[in-house]
Amino acid sequence: MLVLAVDTATPAVTSGLVRLGDGAAQDLETLAVRVTENPRAHAEVLTPLILECLAEAGCEPADLDAVVVGIGPGPFTGLRVGMATAAAFGDALGIPVHGVCTLDALAADVFAADVPPGSDLLVVTDARRREVYWARYSGGSRVEGPEVRKPAEVTAAPSRRVAGSPAHAELFDLPVVPVHSPSPAGLVTVAASELTARAAPQPLVPLYLRRPDAVETAARKK
Repeated sequence: MLVLAVDTATPAVTSGLVRLGDGAAQDLETLAVRVTENPRAHAEVLTPLILECLAEAGCEPADLDAVVVGIGPGPFTGLRVGMATAAAFGDALGIPVHGVCTLDALAADVFAADVPPGSDLLVVTDARRREVYWARYSGGSRVEGPEVRKPAEVTAAPSRRVAGSPAHAELFDLPVVPVHSPSPAGLVTVAASELTARAAPQPLVPLYLRRPDAVETAARKK
């Protein structure tokens, strides 16, 4: 199964192609990856990155079997770029689009790298307004979150390590795992069971966790 994976919930714009086998989630191969750190140009760079990945892998859009997209939590503007692009590919090609929590994908990358599955992990990303999006994992599964809070309101214990935004991970008295944004493999890993089962995807619902910064201007009083 050839899967396109994209995420724009962090400052990084991530795109990649992953070949997923019919077995366990570990039975996958990353064919191409593009990651660009440009939080102000998600819309401009995402589609070109996808096309670059397809060209590198020697594939056409018609070869895709599914799309996996990070649904946040993340900033309103950046997050909707990735989700809208994923939905457009799915609609144009008639293939399923699976949404996954971006923090779950980050955790999947950490556990795949060097953290034993039983180790408790804290994942934090930048929520702006001096806050963080966070979730806690134990045994490879999410046990708390996702939520948005000030860093001082998020306890380090019982986590043994922290991953995510470097500037925010350093605020916690924990060893930092250098995983800053979700990889295509991490995104696909989270959705692997649904993909291999050919399950119908859930509706794409973004994890904003709070109201967007932009609001309609109130009508002027006469």
